[in-house]
Amino acid sequence: MGAAATQLLGAMAQSHYNFKRIQIVTGSTALIDVVLSKTQRKTPTEIHRHYAITRIRDFYTRKVKFAQQSFHDKLTRIVDDFPHFDSLHPFYADLFNVLYDRDHYKLALGQLAHARSLIDGIARDYVRMLKYGDSLYRCKQLKKAALGRMCTLIKRHNSSLAYLEQVRQHMARLPSIDPTARTLLIAGFPNVGKSSFLNIVSRADVEVQPYAFTTKSLFIGHTDHAYLRWQVIDTPGILDHALDERNTIEMQSITALAHLRAAVLFFVDPSEACGYTLKQQHALFRNVAPLFAAKPLIVVANKTDLGWEQELTPDSEALLADFTSPVATVPAPGEDVLPAEPLAQRAADALLKTSARDATGIAAVKRTACELLLAQRVDAKVKSRKAQAVLNRLHLAQPVGGDQTNPERPPTIPASVRAKRAAEAAAAEASHVPDDDAPFLRRLVAKPGARVDSRADDDEDEAMDGASRRRLERDLEAEGGGPGVYSMDYRKLYELKRPAWAYDVIPEIVNGKNVADFVDADIEAKLVALEAEEDARTAVGEVEYASEAVLDGYRALTDQERATVAAIRDKKLLARATSARERQRGRMSVSRSAGARKGLDVEDFRSHLQSLGMENEDVEDLTEKVRGRSRGRSKGPRGHGSSDGGSAVAASGSKRNRSTSVVAATGADAGGRSNSRSVSVGPRASKRIRVGSTSGIRDLSHAKMAEKAARAKTEKRIRREARKGEGDRLIYNENPKHMIVGKRGVGKNDRR
Repeated sequence: MGAAATQLLGAMAQSHYNFKRIQIVTGSTALIDVVLSKTQRKTPTEIHRHYAITRIRDFYTRKVKFAQQSFHDKLTRIVDDFPHFDSLHPFYADLFNVLYDRDHYKLALGQLAHARSLIDGIARDYVRMLKYGDSLYRCKQLKKAALGRMCTLIKRHNSSLAYLEQVRQHMARLPSIDPTARTLLIAGFPNVGKSSFLNIVSRADVEVQPYAFTTKSLFIGHTDHAYLRWQVIDTPGILDHALDERNTIEMQSITALAHLRAAVLFFVDPSEACGYTLKQQHALFRNVAPLFAAKPLIVVANKTDLGWEQELTPDSEALLADFTSPVATVPAPGEDVLPAEPLAQRAADALLKTSARDATGIAAVKRTACELLLAQRVDAKVKSRKAQAVLNRLHLAQPVGGDQTNPERPPTIPASVRAKRAAEAAAAEASHVPDDDAPFLRRLVAKPGARVDSRADDDEDEAMDGASRRRLERDLEAEGGGPGVYSMDYRKLYELKRPAWAYDVIPEIVNGKNVADFVDADIEAKLVALEAEEDARTAVGEVEYASEAVLDGYRALTDQERATVAAIRDKKLLARATSARERQRGRMSVSRSAGARKGLDVEDFRSHLQSLGMENEDVEDLTEKVRGRSRGRSKGPRGHGSSDGGSAVAASGSKRNRSTSVVAATGADAGGRSNSRSVSVGPRASKRIRVGSTSGIRDLSHAKMAEKAARAKTEKRIRREARKGEGDRLIYNENPKHMIVGKRGVGKNDRR
């Protein structure tokens, strides 16, 4: 949605004057309670006298400023929510004056606006005094005085708040009348059938009773005519007396008649069943006639179902005729005779008869009123300055000449283009273009935008022959095996200079050469010669250097050249290994399966290591690693137990028994004396690495790295939770004061 459409929708929403959006205006007591409670909850609540005086001042200054801002926001919302008379449509301005008294309304809003400025001044003065507070007690008393003065000021305006709340409730019940929309306005004496008409032509449901002044306020309904939405307004009944004697109910009708740009339907009851004579109704019509100026006016004679048409007297007929007469035909109200020169008067545009009981003539009244108002609105828009400004910017371009002078209107081709086409056609004809190029020539001389048939001349003649029909793709599909079998030949649609090129096996690619031009027929022989040359160069590289040594036409390499070749080969091997390692990065390393380890003989492995001259202790370490068992359970620790026993066990190559392991682990001597160590746990030769799982840990350095990472993760969590260590489980404050102070239950509001 564009910006213009958004602004239009916003203007439409604003024009409806929806007063239901105004928020509730709370009383002074409720407003004070809300602000003080919010100040207690939203500001700090703990202060001590041993704090620095600047901190104490800031503590109470913050409370004063917060309370002032809360009162300021509440009062500002009230003042801004209510509409201002200067920005209202004249209809709503006069209607509010009738319903709520303009002076009282503006006085109430002005008092709240003045109270807002006074509260700001109180806060400003006490904040200035708090800057010089020398103790906690004095600052607290200043805060208490500031909030007390604010609350006292709000209490003084309780009557204004109560009045505005009543106004808000009444405004929320007002109908949403758009003063600029297409409107039908119903007026007349009470009990003449106005509400019944509204219930018939719209979906409104207005109360209808057989007594006067059933309708005491404006009611609105909506109807459709000519694909447009119309609003129909039912006004309370009007009595024939002076303007200053009319009450609030009647003044609402007068306000609508005076300010709404609508088609007026003035209802009369010739049967006089409403309780008022036809003469009184005619007098009322002439009395309010100035309000009908520049408005379509229709007089509706209602209640034809009562048969008043047959009972009319000559005087009544004259009164009905005077409604539509531009000059007075009956004496004016309060006079007995006509003047010598009849006076001009406001005449109704039509006099229609209806019956709300059986809905006779209702549609005609609605159609007539809507057409009169629509014609007037269109005429006013056309005559407006804005419409003329728009029409001045528009220009309707029309072609020169008519259908008789230039009926075909062929396209205009410049002479230079025609000359160029003729020259190209002549050049192509002079160069003896083959018959296959006929479609190309047709495209060359064709008009711009025309479709050219690229078939050959024979096919074209066959297609133009009335006896034979052109073969369509459907026919070719049926001959080729049907759907799913037939494959369409798209090459025949290629637009090339020569149609025969479309079926070339290898089409041209660049500079007149195709793929076949780049294929070497002797590639196999050249490859054999290249391999022979490589073998010869390799053989020369293995011969020691001599000044005149030549082998198969190649000179032997010097020592420096040999070193360079070796360095190049090592570089290539290193790059290849690096590339392979990079490709393996990120892949899971698959351990050797149990089936692959079955063929390993540990004893042979130990014998092989001993034959290499390794120490027995190193042999045992490697053997235990191959077996996959921990070193502490398979053999005793270094430096404990008898060295001869250990050598004997290593030399024998047999597995230790339980007694030997226990003696080695406990360190007991021949006399049976033992150390204080546990039987099942021997001392570690190196520092124990505390990690959760040893799977995936290669060696000691890798285990240290894992332990360091785990320790860093634990320390990070401890710092984040503000703990002293892993064993810190202390809850410093189970009941934080800022969460439990100031909470009130039911019936706890009197303590303020």
